[in-house]
Amino acid sequence: MSTQPKPEAHAQAQTPAEPSFRQSVDLMFNRAVALMDLPPGLEQKIRVCNATYTVRFGVRLRGKIETFTGYRSVHSEHMEPVKGGIRFADTVNQDEVEALAALMTYKCALVEAPFGGSKGGLCIDPRQYDEHELELITRRFAYELIKRDLINPSQNVPAPDMGTGEREMAWIADQYARMNTTDINSRACVTGKPLNAGGIAGRVEATGRGVQYALREFFRHPEDMAAAGLAGSLDGKRVIVQGLGNVGYHAATFLQNEDGAKIIGIIERDGALYDETGLDVDAVHEWILRHGGVSDYPDARCHEDSAAVMEAECDILIPAALEGVITMQNAPRIQARLIIEAANGPITAGADEILRDRGVVIIPDMYANAGGVTVSYFEWVKNLSHIRFGRMQRRQEEARHQLVVDQLERLSDSLGKTWSLDPQFKDRYLRGADELELVRSGLDDTMRTAYQSMRQVWHGRADVTDLRTAAYLVAIDRVASSYRAKGL
Repeated sequence: MSTQPKPEAHAQAQTPAEPSFRQSVDLMFNRAVALMDLPPGLEQKIRVCNATYTVRFGVRLRGKIETFTGYRSVHSEHMEPVKGGIRFADTVNQDEVEALAALMTYKCALVEAPFGGSKGGLCIDPRQYDEHELELITRRFAYELIKRDLINPSQNVPAPDMGTGEREMAWIADQYARMNTTDINSRACVTGKPLNAGGIAGRVEATGRGVQYALREFFRHPEDMAAAGLAGSLDGKRVIVQGLGNVGYHAATFLQNEDGAKIIGIIERDGALYDETGLDVDAVHEWILRHGGVSDYPDARCHEDSAAVMEAECDILIPAALEGVITMQNAPRIQARLIIEAANGPITAGADEILRDRGVVIIPDMYANAGGVTVSYFEWVKNLSHIRFGRMQRRQEEARHQLVVDQLERLSDSLGKTWSLDPQFKDRYLRGADELELVRSGLDDTMRTAYQSMRQVWHGRADVTDLRTAAYLVAIDRVASSYRAKGL
């Protein structure tokens, strides 16, 4: 058999190369700063990562020493502490971590969380280790970072990311407390902890809830919907979700159960489910937890070709797993009218250009998935204040509301009971806000305010034609203002 390359293969090799995740972030940054009047030195200062620490440590497991490689990158210290998750994945590398750290800088600036950007990662497949082994590995990684102040309540505050969750954050917080026994604010060294370890209500769902609030805000503006060829409300909109992990699951279930959206496609690593009449998100999620994938799911057809479902006709596409899933190769076939990036960097810079030229509206990752860092900010504040939200004012609110209800009922009695308060309204009005309600209120306000700042640039400047560029312009301008205030 001939091994000579075919003509079409050679032609394909001449097509423009797909930009990497790191290159995509840089390209999108370049597109924005080209529309700004920044001094070259300041532009370069904002662009580059301040520092990246690489650690290689050993852990004795199963009778031998295994060596692991981890990273912690600090992109910008225009505000401190810096903030960003730690991911456990066998694909983790320095370029990815630095790109994610840059996105964290811009994300925090966009939603006005007072942090610089950071990110961490450990090159590991957590599915290959049991819980005790993972604890040993996590604690040793945390030890290496803590002793260099790369985990510290006032300098660098991690959070969960892909492959990590509440359990790992609790281990890290405990490791920090063991190494800093007199630090009264030790719990604030990391966010995304369990409630009984200093966490905050609503953190697990935060990123998915933020995606829901972002879509709600988008659908409040007929002009924005028209740009995507959509109208009406979220009710009945056909949605495809790529990745039913923590973010994808919560976004899908909230949109389905609270806004009436119809989840017609769910894409996982082993295949994809599609049903034009709508899928039961909770049932699919339970199946994935029990079986590790969507294969053999009994209540919908499973497609081995996930790409076909990604490219199916729908109103809203939610990539909620990995970066780089929408590329220059498949972007021309994407039929969604609106894409909201629940994951970090799911659309490459080349694909982004193709989609924009086709009139697809993209709600960018630095805004769409900012719910996590927003609620992490609330958790950090809670840890520093040493009191849960609502503890001081909840009952006082209820007492004041009771005064109003009592007065209205007295008026009703004096008028001969000609009207009365609806019992359901009365119960809801009398209940003071607990921590979860306050967290959701703060998140909703944050997502609305951030969208308004992007939208003002999107519609206010003739040279800005998309939300991503608008988001970068807002974020970079705020970072530049912080550096100027420092005298740079």
